[in-house]
Amino acid sequence: MSASADADPLAFARELRLPGLIDVHTHFMPQNVLDKVWAYFDSVGPLTGVAWPIAYREEEDRRVEILRGFGVLAFTAMLYPHKAGMARWLNEWAVRFAGRTDGCLHTATFYPEDGALDYVSRAVEGGARVFKVHLQVGDFDPDHDELRDVWGLLSDTGVPAVVHCGSGPAPGRFTGPEPMRRLLARHPRLKVIVAHMGMPEYGDFLDLAERYEGVFLDTTMAFTDFAERLSPFPLDARKRLLDLGDRVLLGSDFPNIPYPYGHQLHALARLDLGDDWLRGVCHDNAARLFGLPLASVSQGIHR
Repeated sequence: MSASADADPLAFARELRLPGLIDVHTHFMPQNVLDKVWAYFDSVGPLTGVAWPIAYREEEDRRVEILRGFGVLAFTAMLYPHKAGMARWLNEWAVRFAGRTDGCLHTATFYPEDGALDYVSRAVEGGARVFKVHLQVGDFDPDHDELRDVWGLLSDTGVPAVVHCGSGPAPGRFTGPEPMRRLLARHPRLKVIVAHMGMPEYGDFLDLAERYEGVFLDTTMAFTDFAERLSPFPLDARKRLLDLGDRVLLGSDFPNIPYPYGHQLHALARLDLGDDWLRGVCHDNAARLFGLPLASVSQGIHR
């Protein structure tokens, strides 16, 4: 398909003959927590040298409405704790949000603390479809002793976790590929969605995806003009994206992005990896992972 610098998400999906989009990396969380996240991005310029204005700083209901207007059929509520004692009540909020929000893939989280296995088990039993783990913000080793049984449970049940494990936009003590190598060596059947394609350690995380069948990568912010200025994706790795086509998933970071939503779609299209690849990334790969209906290329987008 032709790439448009200001791609309209509805037209983008229609041109690919998709019923809509599935976005595995969108943020919904309690407003007091989201306010702190937005404050971080408001001040992140000194870390990156580039301003980071929030493009969709709207009330919760309006943000859901905007996503639906983009033709997003299913999305996540990526939320995460930065200290002990937060994860349980974040998960309680997430249950309520998923219950009142059509299209939300029930999302949960955890932290290395006493009782983590208990509340993660409850979340899985309660229908959690995906977990979010943020190693930079949480500042913990994913292979922490307190999480051994948690990861074991997720491995056994096949519930995936979106893990921010790359070192962008700023490195943490436990970011980078090595902590995830240790985790996956212990739990090789684990389903992990590497957020942001592992930015900026793209090659290392592509290596992990090639080694472990359960490793997926989400496109969040990758390939956009904003990310290319800070952490350009290596040109010689594009064929690897094609080879891993069924394990690359659309992610956007909505609403915390400094550009229009359609720019992420434009950035994917201009990789020029073909319409079949785009259809998989923007819908069918996530549909298979989460047990949602696959697209039929004969049907148009529902409005």
